[in-house]
Amino acid sequence: QVQLAESGGALVQAGGSLRLSCAVSGRTFSRYGMGWFRQAPGKERDFVATISWSFGSTSYADSVKGRFTIDREKAKNMVYLQMNNLKPEDTAVYYCAATAWGASDQSSRYQYWGQGTQVTVSS
Repeated sequence: QVQLAESGGALVQAGGSLRLSCAVSGRTFSRYGMGWFRQAPGKERDFVATISWSFGSTSYADSVKGRFTIDREKAKNMVYLQMNNLKPEDTAVYYCAATAWGASDQSSRYQYWGQGTQVTVSS
């Protein structure tokens, strides 16, 4: 089993920045994908960004491309989401996820999820 714990969510003004962290513990995979997803009230859980743990290759939703950066620190078992130029539409609970099936933009591909951290962007 893999346990994930997000932190770093906060209330920020539009245009501000936050860095979310995801601590990975328990059993891990030799090669797996990590993802960030977000969910606003009444909405489905949406893809934000993914990264390959081994190779560091990344992908981003069009809505965050150029503003958000996903990264990982393998020695510390940490995954990060640097969020710059935040917009009110970024307001959501952000979830860290892990999959043994390779990084994917589909939430159904992920086996492990954190509990989420709230990001609120004021207008």
